[in-house]
Amino acid sequence: QVHLVESGGGLVQAGGSLTLSCAASGNILDFNYMGWYRQDPGKRREWVADIARTGVRKYAESVKGRFTISRDIAKNTVYLQMNSLKPEDTSVYYCSTRNEHNRLGNNLDWGQGTQVTVSS
Repeated sequence: QVHLVESGGGLVQAGGSLTLSCAASGNILDFNYMGWYRQDPGKRREWVADIARTGVRKYAESVKGRFTISRDIAKNTVYLQMNSLKPEDTSVYYCSTRNEHNRLGNNLDWGQGTQVTVSS
């Protein structure tokens, strides 16, 4: 189990960029996947992207080509670079650890979330 702290959220205009960070209290390579998710009030949590221990990256179709997930192993930190932001990207973004392939339901740890608001 690790403690995850997200940061980097904020208010940005449509078309702008933000970079989110997720700092882990332990070794991120202890987990098969580090992922980013987002959730709006009253809606289901949605998977956004993940990076496997191997370094393989996967993205939801809604963000592919605009978002990039990366990591700094020495800092035990995972990033989400978000470009060409759209109002529909407005959400609370969370990072999470997991070992199973299923992207939701088998998550081990969650951060507290960081708010991203994209104005039109």
